Amino acid sequence: MKVDQKGHTVTIKDTQGDFNGFVEKVTQQFKTFEKQNVIIDLSANDKLRENDLKAFLALSKQQKKAKKSFVIVVSDLDFNAISDKLAVVPSLLEAHDIIEMEEIERDLGF
Repeated sequence: MKVDQKGHTVTIKDTQGDFNGFVEKVTQQFKTFEKQNVIIDLSANDKLRENDLKAFLALSKQQKKAKKSFVIVVSDLDFNAISDKLAVVPSLLEAHDIIEMEEIERDLGF
């Protein structure tokens, strides 16, 4: 697991390829990231399915309650089959764009 912090955003990247172990590590260490926007980078994992991302639903809800963003980056999935409760995008650039838009919405009171 690689953690990269830039400003008010933390990017957490799966470096082992063990999805379940990665989810467990992120969940255990999430308290250290909860005051920042979080990007989960799973773009290197090409074995993921839409159902696998449901493991992040609880963390996503927790971030939304704290008025922070939670975005997952996955390179090749059917994005229409993914729950609307999760922000899932195909690239890191789009993840940063989503966070920027959500920050603006929060500033405007939405």
